[in-house]
Amino acid sequence: MRRGITATALVAALALAATACGSDEESGGGSKSSGELSGTVTWWDTSSVGTEDKVFKKIAEGFEKKHPKVDVKYVNVPFGEAQNKFKNAAQAGSGAPDVIRSEVAWTPEFADLGYLAPLDGTAALKDESDFLKQAAASTKYDGKTYAVPQVIDSMGVFYNKKMFKDAGVEPPATVADLKTVAEKIKDKTGKTGLYLRGDDSYYFLSFLYGEGGDLVNASDKTITVDKAEGVKAFGVVKDLVESGAAKTDATDGWENMMQSFKNGDVAMMVNGPWAVADTLTGDQFKDKANLGISTVPAGSAGQGAPQGGHNLAVYAGSGNLDASYAFVEYMTSVETQAQTAGELNLLPTRTSAYAKQQAVDSEIVQFFKPVVETAVERPWIPETGSLFAPLNTEYTKVLTGQTTPEKAAKATGDSYRKLLKGWK
Repeated sequence: MRRGITATALVAALALAATACGSDEESGGGSKSSGELSGTVTWWDTSSVGTEDKVFKKIAEGFEKKHPKVDVKYVNVPFGEAQNKFKNAAQAGSGAPDVIRSEVAWTPEFADLGYLAPLDGTAALKDESDFLKQAAASTKYDGKTYAVPQVIDSMGVFYNKKMFKDAGVEPPATVADLKTVAEKIKDKTGKTGLYLRGDDSYYFLSFLYGEGGDLVNASDKTITVDKAEGVKAFGVVKDLVESGAAKTDATDGWENMMQSFKNGDVAMMVNGPWAVADTLTGDQFKDKANLGISTVPAGSAGQGAPQGGHNLAVYAGSGNLDASYAFVEYMTSVETQAQTAGELNLLPTRTSAYAKQQAVDSEIVQFFKPVVETAVERPWIPETGSLFAPLNTEYTKVLTGQTTPEKAAKATGDSYRKLLKGWK
């Protein structure tokens, strides 16, 4: 474990002070002595601005209507900044929110550092048995539950149906098919087949899993990214770019990818349910029926897609724990998850939510549900979230021709061994 004396002492001090002060200067402690929740709950939401954030803010306002004496302070924090921003605030003991939307890999890290409140036995875990087993896995650490799963996701290939029809092609089932389809699209339409995001190695995982590889093996504490399968996966993405089947980038990957796909400059992109709402704002998808989604192409070892998602976690130093627990329960309830399935096409983490009409009517939810059920889980260790920084560097270098697959795999493995002391 990486929890040090400083973090432990901090949490103890925060726990003693919890009833006297909020989690930041504007938070107000609440009381349930009268049976009614009150005070302020500051929530850091990391969802997409302009689409998801509007819906989540509206849902949070519904909690205030249910509990009139509670003020929910909604703050949208850019996803790329939230992990370090929360850690810095929690370590300083000032400025952290009461509730944070935590990417699944962040949860065990935050828990290990002592920054999260255990939720077992609290209102936050109402009807715990209803959560999907694979969604709940990332919320557990050292025998306790430190978060509640809000959404679960995986990845697929988004494609422009009209461009596919014009080119006379079908969604690619394998990486080899992907290259053939891209070539035909180029010949018939003059457009590039695939946009492969080059500054975020999460988008590399489908290719790594497809070659039978993985980042690490947590059960026997071994590094696996630099094995033959990892080298081959780096070679696969390198070839997609060099062959002209895909275009890529080194910076601003999300914006470049989304604009290229929405404007019809490329026919495909690898993405997940979180991108649907934004995609449908594009000129190419004014007719929503033009958006197609298929499984990620299989590699030599088979088809593989990563399991992702977000949890809601309560800060250990919150000055309003009771209201924070209740807020998390509300935001992960069956009704709320059904609403986000209907309005945002996000996948519920509760089994019973899939029977709700909003989820049944969402083609996106229905497509991704079986994908999620077979998706590859990341290792739920405290360091999982830190595995991506060195991988991002080498992944970008491979795609932009700055290094070879062999060197990239070795450099990533070397970085992991420095991070994971004692691992082979």
